[in-house]
Amino acid sequence: MRHLSEYRDPALAKKFIEEIRKVSHKKISLMEVCGTHTVAISKNGIRQVLPEKITLLSGPGCPVCVTANRDLDKAIAIAQEPGVILTTFGDMMKVPGSHSSLAREKAEGVDIRMVYSTLDALGIAENNPNKKVVFFGVGFETTSPTVALSIIEAERRGLKNYSVLVRHKVIPPAMIALLSLGEVRIDGFICPGHVSTIIGSLPYEPIAAEGIPCVIGGFEPLDILQSILMLTKQIENGESCVEIQYSRSVRPRGNEIALQTLDKVFKLADADWRGIGIIPESGHALREEYAAFDADRTFKVDIPPPKEAQGCSCGEILRGVKFPHECKLFGKACTPEAPVGPCMVSSEGSCAAYYRYGK
Repeated sequence: MRHLSEYRDPALAKKFIEEIRKVSHKKISLMEVCGTHTVAISKNGIRQVLPEKITLLSGPGCPVCVTANRDLDKAIAIAQEPGVILTTFGDMMKVPGSHSSLAREKAEGVDIRMVYSTLDALGIAENNPNKKVVFFGVGFETTSPTVALSIIEAERRGLKNYSVLVRHKVIPPAMIALLSLGEVRIDGFICPGHVSTIIGSLPYEPIAAEGIPCVIGGFEPLDILQSILMLTKQIENGESCVEIQYSRSVRPRGNEIALQTLDKVFKLADADWRGIGIIPESGHALREEYAAFDADRTFKVDIPPPKEAQGCSCGEILRGVKFPHECKLFGKACTPEAPVGPCMVSSEGSCAAYYRYGK
């Protein structure tokens, strides 16, 4: 607890806030890319203590939220195939697709199981040799190495009834895509700490080279305040580089073992991001040598054209164009108990964070 309290020291927080106010002169917009940052910022009231000149925007940092309806619809269609057991992490269960959700399909008798790790999915495959077990792989670079390892392990165990519907996404290309859209002003990025523990700081260098400062931040209140201070100083001084605030976890080259595992199993591929669209080389696909574990190749299912929930502003919220409370459904037709869009489903979703901690 001593180390935890050190990152929440009120006196030191006050010093950071005072220094931010002292160095802040320009009107700037900073985007936190990670959903865990969004939750921490909202929970600790960080927006309320910053100078009015500094605006914090929430970006596409929730993997559940950015999963496109087309991909969720395909997972549902595969789950409905005879002899299939679909497995996935819990947050995906309640996300509304175009016509249904995994939770609704499960309630109607489709064999869909929530797992806590890919090892659980492998265990289900071992215990059900006459079933085809599919893991619906959604997540960023933080979780994709564990899915890669599950495929390596499935091959080692000779599990021919295990496959993965790969829908992992890669964060830096999405950050570049947001800048290229030019819909909102982004003067600096608070880069995701968990993702950066895997990929390191080097992938953000092209963003800084384009004049957009980046700081990789941790998740405690003092981490976030210090990250904002570091970004503010860069902007005020006309500088643009990648700094690591979260140095207790992040190294420039990241976790090289995890990256080697990713490269062994996956290759970069285009990916569909909710609210943004197709971003080149922003996702993963299985390499040819692991094609036997590719659910996209194993299952040829027909799905109707995807559609979005009427009135839901999730796409605009993920791009930073709108704040959650600017959606006309927020807190009325759309709540965590009855979510209309994925941003209200996941605990890392912007709408869920604003609903729980906002005014």
